[in-house]
Amino acid sequence: MKILGISYGTKNGNNDAMCKEALMGAKEAGAEVEFIQMQDLDIKHCTGCIACVKSLFSGRGNLCVLKDDFPWLLDKMLDADGIISTVPIFEKGSTGLFHTVTDRFGPRMDRGNNIIADKMSREHGGPGVDPRILKEKPVSYIAIGGSDWATRVQNDCAMQALTPKWTVIDNLVFGWSKGIVMNDDAIAKCHQAGINIVEAAKANAEGKEMKYMGEEGVCPHCHSKEFYIDPEQNYAAVCDLCGMVGELVKDENGKVTFVFPEEQLGHAHDTIPGKFIHADDIQRNEGKLAEMQKSNPEFKARKEKYKAFIEGTKPER
Repeated sequence: MKILGISYGTKNGNNDAMCKEALMGAKEAGAEVEFIQMQDLDIKHCTGCIACVKSLFSGRGNLCVLKDDFPWLLDKMLDADGIISTVPIFEKGSTGLFHTVTDRFGPRMDRGNNIIADKMSREHGGPGVDPRILKEKPVSYIAIGGSDWATRVQNDCAMQALTPKWTVIDNLVFGWSKGIVMNDDAIAKCHQAGINIVEAAKANAEGKEMKYMGEEGVCPHCHSKEFYIDPEQNYAAVCDLCGMVGELVKDENGKVTFVFPEEQLGHAHDTIPGKFIHADDIQRNEGKLAEMQKSNPEFKARKEKYKAFIEGTKPER
């Protein structure tokens, strides 16, 4: 069993230290461990070209046109039985590098898309998609910041797990933690996170359910604490992570909970039914766009107007 640790922080900084502390816990629990320092990798930004998802649904795999270290990283992630990521907190959330890796997952790593593409490929005598993408996997996140500006980072982290439908085991946040290596309580929690993910990976290998072991959130389904209050839906509360629509209710003890109709579970973004709905939406909208590009002269004229208006300024090389 292998647990992969990924640090998105500075080399030999707090994120490296707490990632390695968690890996120490994982090794203590019997796992083989591996560590990746993201500053050593060349990871380009996703351009949104959707070549990967076109490749996926054409039976050619989920190829990306960008040439960098991301395929190597993804291969390491898919091979691991569990992943622990440590993430610096920038502007209340995760770093741009962490977002870039999440972006590069894109539709090509979406579990729902891959289930559909696998079925299409096999129906036409193809090999199907990479079976590793269809597997369950436990992941944990440790976010470390230098102040109390940390209210968005847990959702940022869990969003990465949302696309491949990986199970979040721990989602820890440590604010005011510039000196975290001297905080024995924080160190113990990171160490325990390593032990927890090994136990989850063992349960997964035995076909048992993996369970979230972090702090209780407000959404009872995905544990998110973040909600969008939608004026267009009579000020309904929309969970920022799983996307379910309901309302925030305070009980007699003053505790706020998120209440939603049971049928909303079929729309949740981290469930297979919810992912199928999303895939259908994308396919329908991409079809409309393709038709406009092919046969609508007004669409072409408007695109040309913006293209001709001004060229982008570029630095001299």
